[in-house]
Amino acid sequence: MVRAAVLPEVGAPLQITDIELPDPGPGRVRVRLAAAGVCHSDLSLSNGTMRVPVPAVLGHEGAGTVVSVGEGVADVAPGDPVVLNWAPSCGSCHACSLGEVWLCANALNGAADVYARTAAGVDLHPGLNVAAFAEETVVPASCLLPLPEGVPLTDAALLGCAVLTGYGAVHHSAQVRPGETVAVYGVGGVGLAALQAARIAGAARIVAVDVSPEKEELARNAGATDYVVASENTAREIRGLTGKQGVDVAVECVGRAATIRTAWDSTRRGGRTTVVGIGGKDQQVTFNALEIFHWGRTLSGCVYGNSDPARDLPVLADHIRSGRLDLGALVTERIALDGIPAAFENMLAGKGGRALIVFSSAAASRPS
Repeated sequence: MVRAAVLPEVGAPLQITDIELPDPGPGRVRVRLAAAGVCHSDLSLSNGTMRVPVPAVLGHEGAGTVVSVGEGVADVAPGDPVVLNWAPSCGSCHACSLGEVWLCANALNGAADVYARTAAGVDLHPGLNVAAFAEETVVPASCLLPLPEGVPLTDAALLGCAVLTGYGAVHHSAQVRPGETVAVYGVGGVGLAALQAARIAGAARIVAVDVSPEKEELARNAGATDYVVASENTAREIRGLTGKQGVDVAVECVGRAATIRTAWDSTRRGGRTTVVGIGGKDQQVTFNALEIFHWGRTLSGCVYGNSDPARDLPVLADHIRSGRLDLGALVTERIALDGIPAAFENMLAGKGGRALIVFSSAAASRPS
């Protein structure tokens, strides 16, 4: 029996309770979590913006240590430190055949599985495949990535979503080039990672935008050269900071129609607007045909940072070891499992960066 945060049904409060994990079967691995990040996607799953089978254990951004492995597992062994990969590619669907593994048609098939039970015998599903809001989890071996040397195990949880998404949005989707100007909308975990990624890419001016004035120091520490408190004049302010042209690249990490529209409006003629935030079906964004022609901008969606975790994790580890990427700077609160509901409330209120669940039974780091 292990402690976990269970979503009994969509819209219901999370229940911190004991669950029963089975021994890992063929091709599966049991992992003791060191830490798990509380992502806005988890909030979207709990309130029904995104749908998963319930009851479920949420949490998709985590890192930990292998406890045991099932038959046929050869890539990891007990004691290995690993990062959870909530969207493993199947390697055989059309998207995977094109090398677009972040669009894998079968990546989330495991979310429909029954992977554990409550103490009362109720079947549980693994949220986005990996069920990281628990002291331990059992996952397919394909959902694990080996943790590179020199990366602290606890902070490595952030690599599983926030960093791959924010870094990938800048480097893979928007393809920011040295000397360009960038605006990042939303200074949460993903936005902070995008700000650091823009700095790593060599952006000349990096404008952070958020509704909260209190996040300015966070944003500047991550690499922002300018900070704008969101208002109806945001696009005009950003054009004023960029010689009335607008930024070369805008990265939207909020997922609201008004913010997407503002990000588009703040992008220069011929620039690129990348939408990372996950919005609801009710969030309708309107453009007229003439402005699309006139401005010549590119508007693109971005799934998981258009990242290939197996390819990108070693690159991110090199940035971490060199000091270019600071995982700890994304974290504004370290909490226990029962702190998740309050972390959800903080996200709804626009407070803080990433909340990180740290499990007391796991080692906080490992030697480089």
